[in-house]
Amino acid sequence: MGICNENRNHRRAIKEDEAFVIAQTRKYNSAFTENDHRSLCVFARDEVGNIIGGLTGRTYWQYLDIAFLWVDEKYRGAGYATKLMKAAEAEACARGCERVFLDTLSFQALGFYQKLGYAEFGRLPGFSGKYDRHYLRKRLGAMEHCNDCC
Repeated sequence: MGICNENRNHRRAIKEDEAFVIAQTRKYNSAFTENDHRSLCVFARDEVGNIIGGLTGRTYWQYLDIAFLWVDEKYRGAGYATKLMKAAEAEACARGCERVFLDTLSFQALGFYQKLGYAEFGRLPGFSGKYDRHYLRKRLGAMEHCNDCC
């Protein structure tokens, strides 16, 4: 038996191995809670169908975990990010989620998320030597988001 850091050995991490470790962790966790992990993706498209913005995340254990939010620079300031967030929150509500969490770096969108009602609950300094990583959360609560889409 041995430990092999495939990243250090300049070998690519094998997707199947990564998926195996994730599946085994979820299998263990399922003894304590439901294994209800589901992908959640929302996209904004232009008139010909090209993606001009998108949000990716996962829902599980009554939470929406937002991983990425992006809007093409040409379309920023036009409300697309807010619409993407509201659509994701609405879908999370429909799936029974009560809360949302995400993180953002200090050069990204902290103020934007705060305007949408997200509150900071943690911060880690020193990313790339000079940026803070902000951890934010929001309670969906009154379920008004369930009908507040697009």
